[in-house]
Amino acid sequence: MEWQISEGLVAYEEALGAMEARVEAIRTRGAPELVWLLEHPPLYTAGTSAKAGDLLLPGQFPVYEAGRGGQYTYHGPGQRVAYVMLDLKERGPDVRRFVRNLEEWIILTLARFNVTGERRDGRVGIWVAQDGREDKIAAIGVRVRRWVTYHGIAINVDPDLSHFAGIVPCGVQEQNLGVTSLARLGYIISMAEFDMALRAAFEEIFESDLKSAAQ
Repeated sequence: MEWQISEGLVAYEEALGAMEARVEAIRTRGAPELVWLLEHPPLYTAGTSAKAGDLLLPGQFPVYEAGRGGQYTYHGPGQRVAYVMLDLKERGPDVRRFVRNLEEWIILTLARFNVTGERRDGRVGIWVAQDGREDKIAAIGVRVRRWVTYHGIAINVDPDLSHFAGIVPCGVQEQNLGVTSLARLGYIISMAEFDMALRAAFEEIFESDLKSAAQ
């Protein structure tokens, strides 16, 4: 199991190419699994269920076909993206369980900062309820190739939330639903501090998952 943290902003095409190569190496050559933490320059990605009408400002930022599940998502500075390349043959070939573990990973990480993240039936991602609203703080979008996972999660630490106005995030349009961040909630956290919390929570969820699969 390897961890990689990229400094600066990583171009989306570069990240896709690197993920594709690593997934193939894990699948065919037994390369170590990888969690890659990074930030992207401002951009929108379209998942396999994206609807053209949900791109509200087509010329604002580059748009990329992501190949992952889901709809439109924003990535940009101040958002921690975690690309997760795991071998589910070794951990148990259960995609639903994997997605559930990603959700729990986010929830446990947020809890370390006293933020209550919650699942919602029919809505992808992790949500924060406050003052009669429910705002999305983290997105999830994954792809699995021959039981090796890639893509992953994106958590809003302190991005420019106005950039989400160019899309209907994940197809959600209800008036009482929106997007938030740790900074918007009043938690000013460095990316290094957040990464430490991510890694600790990951080990709690996914290492126990690996042990369970081995039993």
